[in-house]
Amino acid sequence: MSRIAARFAALTQEGRGALIPFVEAWDPDGATSLALLRGMPGAGADLIEIGMPFTDPMADGPTIQAAGKRALAAGASVPAALAMVRDFRKDDADTPVVLMGYLNPILSYGTDRFCTDAAASGVDGLIVVDLPPEEAGLLLPYAATRGLDFIRLVAPTTDDNRLPYVLDGSSGFVYYVSIAGITGTRFATSEHLAQAIPRVRRFTNLPIAVGFGVRTPGQAAQAVRAADAAVVASALIDTLASTLDDQGRAGPVTVRRVLDQVRELAEGVREARLNI
Repeated sequence: MSRIAARFAALTQEGRGALIPFVEAWDPDGATSLALLRGMPGAGADLIEIGMPFTDPMADGPTIQAAGKRALAAGASVPAALAMVRDFRKDDADTPVVLMGYLNPILSYGTDRFCTDAAASGVDGLIVVDLPPEEAGLLLPYAATRGLDFIRLVAPTTDDNRLPYVLDGSSGFVYYVSIAGITGTRFATSEHLAQAIPRVRRFTNLPIAVGFGVRTPGQAAQAVRAADAAVVASALIDTLASTLDDQGRAGPVTVRRVLDQVRELAEGVREARLNI
């Protein structure tokens, strides 16, 4: 059983949903992002999503675009992101880690080499935003061979005819994009999730995580009442960005404020199903 499957199985036994916070590798520098990564499990993260910075992040809103720009200026790269995971694994062998990024850097690195190195570094799953099912053969066989979960994105516009095709070969969990748009802009209504998540469940037994627009503890709670996990990204990066100095450097409160926010989100997720 993979780390991702084991974590969701344990959470199901506990009767609660998962919090999946996001950290952009090397934003605003390697040491700060690693400190955030190391601190997130203790703050309540159940799984962690790490963004691999890219120059053309088509699915990301202004907040994550700015984070990627800062990270690239600080020296972010695919090898640097993998090294970050290796450093994290020195102290944490249990928390699932998912890399989220775009296809171009993976192709440049070499798909087989990337999957081999990612697995060796301690990565558990991959989300490749711009890889359509029609082109999955570019990466999926290498990920499967290396034991990496291949996590698919499903959108509100993915109809019933396409859902089985999109989900074919997926593992770990399904990432439900709660809005038709870019990250961090708005959040789906509870009525939308109440209709959308059961529809997706008809086509998969995998856990479903809700992302794109989850910003507050209340929204995270709303997500896990309907689904199995809440992914929070832009809200955490906004907090990080608010602590940077005029040169974009981390300050003495940067890590603490982001981790405090993770704690608040985790509390919302843990309390979400108590009164259902």
